[in-house]
Amino acid sequence: MVEVRRTVNPEGVESEVSDRTMSTYTQILYHIVFSTKNRETTLSADRRPELYKYIWGVIQNKDSHLYRINGVEDHIHILSSLHPSLALSDFVKDIKVSSSSWIKNHQVFSHFTHWQDGYGAFTLSIKEKDALIEYIKDQEEHHRQVVFQEELKKLLEDAGIDFDERYLV
Repeated sequence: MVEVRRTVNPEGVESEVSDRTMSTYTQILYHIVFSTKNRETTLSADRRPELYKYIWGVIQNKDSHLYRINGVEDHIHILSSLHPSLALSDFVKDIKVSSSSWIKNHQVFSHFTHWQDGYGAFTLSIKEKDALIEYIKDQEEHHRQVVFQEELKKLLEDAGIDFDERYLV
């Protein structure tokens, strides 16, 4: 129940004040990309759907929304929104730590050691969502023509992010 109080200002004008506060509204979509350690090709196609389902559960447990996830042998792409109380770095860290542990405990990818330390995260407009969903869906086809390092370089350039190629290992 919203409580309404009557107040009188110094000029004697009466007004109503409520304890109602504004809700939080966000519309921020993140395109998150990260790879296996040293870009090792350990994410076999036959088991990737299990990994994606697990990561989807992690995202749901964070009260966030997964729009699309896909990848290839050495990296994954996630299109997600985050709950407003979450920090992006914590969100990505939780996904990576949790999924890494799950992969090892369930022996999903036999040669997987862990995820690369860094990640790429790019915001986009809601108007770009459908095109990015299609891009993420077509990762297998896309990577028949473009290697991950070139893809990441283009994502960084398109976002106007300065980078040192030495760290795009």
